[in-house]
Amino acid sequence: MRKKSLQLLFIAFLFLAQNSFAQDLYMPRNIKDAYTKGTRSMDGKPGKNYWQNHGKYTMEISVDPKTKIVTGTETIVYENNSTDTLKNLPIRFVNNLHKPSSPRSGSVSDDFLSDGLTITSLKIAGEVYKEDGRKWGTVGNIKMKKPVPPHTKVTINIDWNYPLSKESGREGQIDETTFFVAYSYPRVSVFDDYNKWDRLAHTDRQEFYNDFNDYTFSVKAPKNYVVYATGDLLNPDEVLQPEFSARLKKSYTTDEILHIANEQEMKTGIVTKQNDWNVWKFEAKNISDVCFGLSDHYLWDASSVIVDKKTNRRASVQAAYDIKGTDFVNSVKNNQYALDYFSHSWPGVPYPFSKMTAFQGFADMEYPMMCNDSQMGDPVFAQLVQDHEVAHTYFPFYMGINETRYAFMDEGWATTFEYLIGIAEHGKEAADKFYKQFRVQGYIKDKSTEEDQPIISMSSQVSDAGYGNNSYGKASLSYLALKDLLGDDVFKKSLHAYMDNWNGKHPIPWDYFNSFNTASGKNLNWFFNNWFFTNNYIDISVKNVAKNVVTVENVGGFAIPFDVIVTYSDNTIETLHQTPSVWQANSKTVAVALKSKKQVKQIAVDGGIFMDATPEDNTFAVK
Repeated sequence: MRKKSLQLLFIAFLFLAQNSFAQDLYMPRNIKDAYTKGTRSMDGKPGKNYWQNHGKYTMEISVDPKTKIVTGTETIVYENNSTDTLKNLPIRFVNNLHKPSSPRSGSVSDDFLSDGLTITSLKIAGEVYKEDGRKWGTVGNIKMKKPVPPHTKVTINIDWNYPLSKESGREGQIDETTFFVAYSYPRVSVFDDYNKWDRLAHTDRQEFYNDFNDYTFSVKAPKNYVVYATGDLLNPDEVLQPEFSARLKKSYTTDEILHIANEQEMKTGIVTKQNDWNVWKFEAKNISDVCFGLSDHYLWDASSVIVDKKTNRRASVQAAYDIKGTDFVNSVKNNQYALDYFSHSWPGVPYPFSKMTAFQGFADMEYPMMCNDSQMGDPVFAQLVQDHEVAHTYFPFYMGINETRYAFMDEGWATTFEYLIGIAEHGKEAADKFYKQFRVQGYIKDKSTEEDQPIISMSSQVSDAGYGNNSYGKASLSYLALKDLLGDDVFKKSLHAYMDNWNGKHPIPWDYFNSFNTASGKNLNWFFNNWFFTNNYIDISVKNVAKNVVTVENVGGFAIPFDVIVTYSDNTIETLHQTPSVWQANSKTVAVALKSKKQVKQIAVDGGIFMDATPEDNTFAVK
């Protein structure tokens, strides 16, 4: 009996020791409710009661280059998979951001402004509604005459038009005959398990939250205009002359970079079929959005790359750019490398779509299967920007992130992958320099504690530097710190578990935390609490050196990795790497025992890309 009691006591001791630093993470009440209802699970997976709604969109869109008007006829079959009866139907039209009355985070020029959405016809379940989209903000609400019960479908028919803004940003007029058309159709807003209808209005800073839908759409454009879009082009022989259709088809099966249409060919009008108008047809399924660009003079390059070596599946890689777009000459080559790297290194998940097109515009903005990038005049920087936008394929397009609320869940990962691919492309020294200058330096030198809020803060409730720091630099540093803590193998295993759990669904931060806890076999809540729920920053210092033990103080509080660099009296140097795990027991102070008994001359601590707020106290001379 005594022996059994001792065994039980020992087991209990081990359990307490392993979990002594575990911490519960703060959850808003609506998030707690989702776990209570079983739509989400504490093991990181969707719960047994998880659901999400779905739309099937069929759209006929036309663009008139003379009037700069986009016109659409749209049918949405919307499936209510929730347990709620839907009495209202919020319709989201982000392009209403251009209306003078819409909220924005800053001032805009007259060329940015337009009249917004005009609805010419609207039917829901056969009932006619009179709605004026010009009175809506970026989200308009329709009170339905017939509610939509759980597990039923409703058909929405809507005809609409809107003007392309003269000033192009994320979308609009690139030049007189080139247009990037995004957020171009009214869509049903997201109804989810933790917040019900998503009614957050958009500003020009916030990004997006969409359901995974199926799209079949056409774009009607005048002859000599080439249309580039999300999804597979279904009718190349109907819109392209035979030679150019053949070139495009060949590009789908080769690593060779083909010039589908050059400047002279576009100028002489021999690329497209010479109908007055051509109808370009596309299809994309289980995707969060679609967009397109068109031009009558852009150069068109294409090739492909194997993105899944197990099946030899290829993805098309295309580029559309002006003759002056020197950054885009190597765009296809760079994206071949990027798709290969992202598929087989980090994150190491095969590129999930059939195509990626780089379109020269102004926004440096990601879209499913497309990116709208500007001419930088610096090929290296342009490549890094393109890498970042393509990395967004995984977050938020493979994972249905709510970017409006939690931008750090996609921008932070894209910034992390941008850094990792940068090491492969340009070497660690160059990647570190760029990352520190472009992603960390502004944050760590920002002394304004008022705008330096915890990362978990809703992105719609922080602005300017606070938004940028949380979404990009700080979030990315947290992911890289966790990578250092777990090691590459366990980190990748955990990342893949998270992505497998939630691809095609709507993860929230707690799903990330729980997925990593389960997959790693470690309770990492102490780490997540440290990085996501505090006002910590990065600042360590050497406090003391005695008897070959270095005491390092964590003034800022973040659990960062760092190197202890020891210079001995004989001028030999030893570097001792410390992972963030050293801060688990005591987040403020850690003692590092030196391996050698030689006399110490100087101690320095260096966080590398984890830039220190006060580097002057990172060196300690031993007298």
